[in-house]
Amino acid sequence: QARVVESGGGVVQHGESLRLSCSASGVPFSTYAMAWFRQAPVKEREFVAAISWSGASSHYADSMKGRFTISRDSGASTAYLQINSLKPEDTAVYYCAAGLGSDYDSWDWGQGTQVTVSS
Repeated sequence: QARVVESGGGVVQHGESLRLSCSASGVPFSTYAMAWFRQAPVKEREFVAAISWSGASSHYADSMKGRFTISRDSGASTAYLQINSLKPEDTAVYYCAAGLGSDYDSWDWGQGTQVTVSS
């Protein structure tokens, strides 16, 4: 089971950028796919982006295309989520998950990192 830890959240201004980090330990990182989700207040968790174990492929929720970029560094056992041109509606807890297969609910999840965008 992977230990997943997110970092990099905080309070930012509308229009600024932020890079979130996600470290995964306890498993062979280079064999695990990684994904980011977010959950805003009183909303359901929503998928943001995922990247394959090799980093060769990634995909995004339609609403996230353009401002969000997922990447990974296997040497650092870390995945990243770059968010540009932040908007107040991006305010949410951002969660990272590591796993195998296509069932995200079976993956290993972190505790989340809060991102707050002020207008």
